[in-house]
Amino acid sequence: MSSDSTLTEPTVTSASSEILTINGQSLKILAEAALLWLKANQQIVNSLNVFPVPDGDTGTNMLLTMQAAYNEVLKSDETNIGKMAKDIAQGALMGARGNSGVILSQIWRGFARALDSAPEMDAALLITAFAESRNTAYKGVVRPVEGTILTVIKDVSIAATDSLTRTQDLAVILEDAVKAADISVKNTPELLPILKTAGVVDSGGKGLYYLLEGMLRYIKHLPLEGMAASVQEISAMNLEETLDAIEEGQDIEVVVDFKPNAPLNLEMFYQELEKMGTSIQVGEGDGMYRMHIHLVEGRQEEPVQYISTLGTWTKIAMENLRAQMADKKSNKPPFELHALEPGQIAVIAVSPGDGISKIFASLGVAAIVSGGQTMNPSTEEILKSFEDLPTENIIILPNNKNIILAADTAKTLSTKNVMVVHSNNIAQGLSALLRLVPEGDPTDVFEEMNEAITEVDCGEITIATRTVEIDGVHVEDGKIIGLKNEKLAISADDIETAVLKLLEKMEIQNREHITIFYGNNITEPEIDRIAEKIKSAFPSIEVEIHEGGQPHYFMILSIE
Repeated sequence: MSSDSTLTEPTVTSASSEILTINGQSLKILAEAALLWLKANQQIVNSLNVFPVPDGDTGTNMLLTMQAAYNEVLKSDETNIGKMAKDIAQGALMGARGNSGVILSQIWRGFARALDSAPEMDAALLITAFAESRNTAYKGVVRPVEGTILTVIKDVSIAATDSLTRTQDLAVILEDAVKAADISVKNTPELLPILKTAGVVDSGGKGLYYLLEGMLRYIKHLPLEGMAASVQEISAMNLEETLDAIEEGQDIEVVVDFKPNAPLNLEMFYQELEKMGTSIQVGEGDGMYRMHIHLVEGRQEEPVQYISTLGTWTKIAMENLRAQMADKKSNKPPFELHALEPGQIAVIAVSPGDGISKIFASLGVAAIVSGGQTMNPSTEEILKSFEDLPTENIIILPNNKNIILAADTAKTLSTKNVMVVHSNNIAQGLSALLRLVPEGDPTDVFEEMNEAITEVDCGEITIATRTVEIDGVHVEDGKIIGLKNEKLAISADDIETAVLKLLEKMEIQNREHITIFYGNNITEPEIDRIAEKIKSAFPSIEVEIHEGGQPHYFMILSIE
């Protein structure tokens, strides 16, 4: 590629070539590069979760959001960069998941707004686009917090503006922006004390850094795939989601626990596994590794044989994915939704498990969106859940603080009368739902629900995924922890002790009723035994038990 030319080809022939303008196809290529590099570093971003709970999904949310953005233009031959940016932004908006994904979609939205319908983008327009990305992202958050992805896009905009004073080369400006993003991310703990306490940088900001770095790596001819082999905590491995869509050649699921004889070369380990199958995940904890992979039938022994050359396996689990999916499709839904009459209030509830969904259905919800910790639904999924319902009056219960932004975005995209109750957890969602009067005045019911969420507390029992001290509570990786209204409250060596300690912390003796929703990682006999311990310790409290079916969290407690 010669100097002073437009980046239109899939590759750049010289890292030193000056790029003065790019068009729509160029932006599409750079978006793909950003996507690939974020994918390579997804687990690193996930591992930066502040709280030691198994929902470090920022990397996953940003990746899925970016994937939706790129899918929108995958087959597009549009050369007008303004139109291409608009399509990318629309894909990001509809595919946005979690707070990080929604903010990323707002960054793309601002970028596209600045480009309008421009055929090409030069340096001056890039500076304007970065500035508008910053402005739109900040406006999209009710209470902007510094030390987050917002700060990073702000610093990127400042650096790009400074760069324009000495160059018109888009590659140089992008390189300055990437350097600024790197510095900004490293500085986030100084702006947000909770990051410093947890010993991590902001995950959303890190994700944005990888997106920009991916674009720069493409221009510099650096690899974009397979360069960042990473390992996550075993407790954070989300194997349930791998069953959602079985690709061709994914017949058998194999999970192997093993102890290597020598330090594991992760890049080589991934490379060898990629020759065998797909959906590869690797977790680590207590000196042991867990490998997860999907393979074509007949090759299921290969990863076991390979791992045997590296160390000693301690546990092997195999499942026939095709059979599981067939069973899943043949099963009838475990609940029936409320038969909505035209004009009534339709409540849309986000639920993390079948058991909780069944309870929501019994209380009159019109639609249920699957989601919660580690599986935040997209804006589009929320929007589609109510757009075809025979009423204009919609109330959304997100039931998770990381889904509220997506719900609010869905509201802005609908022509219906949509209201979002900012329910942060399942306990609040259930409390709000008890105030539902389907034929009532929507505004009155909405206000009643907002009052209801203040009258209940939520407790959660799960496993710590990192060693950290937050708010005076010291936890160690692998220990049982309890959260009170999403805040770390206690740590214990076993589930039973954790529940009792958490209930004491929540002053259960002053309450009347506790409802326990148990997850898919604990048995009914265990729950019954723990319930008896609760009744013995707090004899005046009424205890109610339901199967929740939620992943990762042993128990969700609703305390009234």
